[in-house]
Amino acid sequence: MTLVSPRKAHKYFKAKMEFTTGPIELDRMIKEHENVNIIDVRSADDYALEHIPGAINLPSARWASCSGLSRQAVNVVYCYSEDCHLAAAAAMEFTNQGFSVIELEGGFEGWKDHNLPIEVTS
Repeated sequence: MTLVSPRKAHKYFKAKMEFTTGPIELDRMIKEHENVNIIDVRSADDYALEHIPGAINLPSARWASCSGLSRQAVNVVYCYSEDCHLAAAAAMEFTNQGFSVIELEGGFEGWKDHNLPIEVTS
């Protein structure tokens, strides 16, 4: 492993904090009725099994439509886990279309790891 410049690391982590949120912070935002719109980019089948309460499902085949995204709220996108890059790819697509987007760190697994509420559709 090579050493990373502290300046470069600082720049990276500052940017990361600006465009991500954690499960506890998102839960607080929901409870305090902040202007947040939650977007689950996992498959429709996985969304139907369980998802974050209030989240809408927007799988990759429907990203171009941006259906359900808001220009008046912060759109928080999440996928399966911290190893999944679907949310980051979705965020790139949505920001390219002019939406304000942040990513939920840890994805749905991170949410469940904190024993936060889950909604079941079917």
